[in-house]
Amino acid sequence: ITPAQTERAMETMMLTFHKFARDKGYLTKEDLRVLLEKEFLGFLENQEDPLALDKITKDLDQCRDGKVGFQSFFSLTAGLTTTHDYFVVHMKQKEKK
Repeated sequence: ITPAQTERAMETMMLTFHKFARDKGYLTKEDLRVLLEKEFLGFLENQEDPLALDKITKDLDQCRDGKVGFQSFFSLTAGLTTTHDYFVVHMKQKEKK
């Protein structure tokens, strides 16, 4: 049975998280920074706020323990997906290719 497109997208999300979280099962602030730089091309570069990563990490670190779990990572991805500005930039980058 071939997985549906949405199932593949879900699998990609899980694999991406675990690629950067490694065996820890969570992302540190540094892990999150590297993930954003590699997987969300230009996201941090396009932030006008130099403390954007700190704010994102603080928002995602619900337990205030320095760890960002998969559920929080998924919420970030969902939020970026529905953010108009990110969507417009991402689509413009795809059109250039």
